[in-house]
Amino acid sequence: MSRALFLGVDGGATRSRARLRDAEGALIAEAAGSAANIHVDFDAAAGALRALVDAILTGAGLDQVERGSIAVGLGLAGFKGESDQTRVAAAFPGFLRVRAANDATTACIGAHAGADGGLIIAGTGSAAVARVRNTETIIGGRGFTLGDDGSGSHIGLDALRAAMRAYDRIGPESALTQDLIGHFNADPVAMLNWALSAKPGDFGGFAPRVFEHATAQDPVALKIVRTAARAIGVLTRGVVALGAERVALVGGMGEALRPYFEPDIDARLKPPLYDPTDGAILFAGGAVAPQGAVAP
Repeated sequence: MSRALFLGVDGGATRSRARLRDAEGALIAEAAGSAANIHVDFDAAAGALRALVDAILTGAGLDQVERGSIAVGLGLAGFKGESDQTRVAAAFPGFLRVRAANDATTACIGAHAGADGGLIIAGTGSAAVARVRNTETIIGGRGFTLGDDGSGSHIGLDALRAAMRAYDRIGPESALTQDLIGHFNADPVAMLNWALSAKPGDFGGFAPRVFEHATAQDPVALKIVRTAARAIGVLTRGVVALGAERVALVGGMGEALRPYFEPDIDARLKPPLYDPTDGAILFAGGAVAPQGAVAP
């Protein structure tokens, strides 16, 4: 009889990760892959995630038959509900079971090792989730157009908008705006054409430049990151109001924004116990060995 295995997948808007553990939570294999946002492009995201899953299982020496003993948990950027669960399950045939959820859900499960708590995600996108007394509530996470306040994608977008306004002489110029318009060779049409097809992760790629300039006290950069920090504060207060006592912060923008948080928000936000990939394993019914805690 095949041993029980649990595969967790964190499909993010910037990158994806997968991890395989046995029934006792011991690590067997892990791998990283490309971005996979099912809301932006389901087929492309599913293909990227299948390639990641195939790579980790091949690396672990597992054949097609052994897949039937593997429970898969997926935390997915852009996941919206039961209709997505059906499509995701169909995209991963041959496994014992496939459970999918929003990546905020699996990240929260990992952050508190399955216990009640709140989670703030500040990455390419942003969202908050509270899991309290068997009730889960997601705040934000509504996508680049309708949400993602305080996220890397919006930090990048705000910076590029500021650069365009500075170029048109209807907004303040600074080292940041000069840097960004220079990236497009001082050609606003080139910036416009780029933006027409850019994805959230593309905008997020400019966020590190904004933080660099903010550290140098650039006034435009400081205004952008402080606005983002306030947005994360709003999400934090939202989950606390729902009864989440312990609140964890994850995502590539989180620690970069920490110097700009209000004192009460900075004190409230704690590091996660486990990362979103292990959260996906727990969501699938697996376990995580105590020594397996992984920083996000």
